[in-house]
Amino acid sequence: MKLKDLLENNAVTAIGDTEISSITDDTRKVVEGSLFVCVKGGSFDGHTAAAEMLEKGAAAVVCEHDLGLGDRQIITDNSRFLYGKLCAAWFGHPEKKMTLIGVTGTNGKTTITNVIKHILMSAGHKTGLIGTIQNEIGDEVLHTENTTPMTFDFMALLAKMAEAGCEYVVMEVSSFGLVQNRIGSSWFRTAVFTNLTQDHLDYHKTMEDYYQAKKMLFDICGEAIINIDDDYGKRLYSEVSCDKCSFSVKQNADVYADGIKIRSTGSSFWFCKGEKSYCVKSHIPGAFNVSNLTAAIAVCLREKIPADTILEAIAGYNGVKGRCEVIPTGRDFTVICDYAHTPDAVENILRSVKEYTEGRLICLFGCGGNRDAAKRPKMARAAALYADRLVVTSDNPRNEDPEAIIKEILTGLEDTSVPYDVVVDRREAIYHALKIAEKGDIIVLAGKGHEDYQVLAGMKKIHFDEREVVAEGLKLL
Repeated sequence: MKLKDLLENNAVTAIGDTEISSITDDTRKVVEGSLFVCVKGGSFDGHTAAAEMLEKGAAAVVCEHDLGLGDRQIITDNSRFLYGKLCAAWFGHPEKKMTLIGVTGTNGKTTITNVIKHILMSAGHKTGLIGTIQNEIGDEVLHTENTTPMTFDFMALLAKMAEAGCEYVVMEVSSFGLVQNRIGSSWFRTAVFTNLTQDHLDYHKTMEDYYQAKKMLFDICGEAIINIDDDYGKRLYSEVSCDKCSFSVKQNADVYADGIKIRSTGSSFWFCKGEKSYCVKSHIPGAFNVSNLTAAIAVCLREKIPADTILEAIAGYNGVKGRCEVIPTGRDFTVICDYAHTPDAVENILRSVKEYTEGRLICLFGCGGNRDAAKRPKMARAAALYADRLVVTSDNPRNEDPEAIIKEILTGLEDTSVPYDVVVDRREAIYHALKIAEKGDIIVLAGKGHEDYQVLAGMKKIHFDEREVVAEGLKLL
């Protein structure tokens, strides 16, 4: 592709007729004829390698200030932003060939996107999914490394989805993806806001910065569907300028859930919109999932999916891996695996499970290393609100000392009376939780969810699937 066609009048260059063989912001991927985009990251600034990339064979570089490279430099105000546009142009703007639906917020993104995709597929619409657990093109499953893929990979994935005949793409839009302009020039017909609670403050530094990052999605969408049960949701609803729809499970809103009944096997409620109401029955347990379902239904009704199709699809859906997932035990106690890794998420899952716990509620959890340390004692306090017993352990310690992480967690239990055990090794901690479980107890394994690995010192990733660990532990009883 010629450089002038790739730029699409988004930047000026004197060498527009130059043929470009590839585009990248990764120095390792530069080849003869590449367009190298200088991006400043947390630990490396691509501008420092610009001249070297030209020597390596790059045709030109995109940069944010004059590097003294003459006509072979293309100067822009924001390299990340232009890179997104370049990637979209490179793949022929696949983001314009399908209807995009985005979901952002701290908790609930995975469940909402998966439910929406299931409903759209049930209605006969081939749909792509981009999210935390995996990417999907219809029924094809693809591995993912990031909730929102990196810029080039994102556009490449959209191109593959468009080529496969997808009509819709439903995706989790992370704060990282928004701030780093990973989604390029994408426009979302509908965007959902779930909630905002403390997470990723190692990156965003403050809750205000985190909120502003999430808010970016609502500058590039046609309609916002916003949870007004959340304080940040209420604020967002008052600030967005696009068309908007509020949803709630606690109060009247544009759409809301009423008559909610929660059981260990799922839930039922009335979905209300104006003067119409629909009886929803779901196998997905948890009061917080009623909110997720309400959002998903609102999106699909907006897409003109018949209500009967929506209700039938939800009734036949068994939920998302690692999201309030019941792990079979064949015993007289229950084990639930959930991705809850923020204070709010832990509180939500435990509060919901507590409603149908016949015996004790045992919560096993830890906190990740090299991440927001301020939430560690808050996780403990959240768990102590509803659990009858805690097992404090590790969760992806990375390059931090697991015992030091646990010590910070335990400061959150100093003014509580809930009994707890500390078992540093997560495998042994799960074995311990199984050993102390009695009839009617429910064990919630919080933090790992869909993950089938642990990240240890030296960023070494080992296989660790809690479903397998539970099965192993049961054999030891």
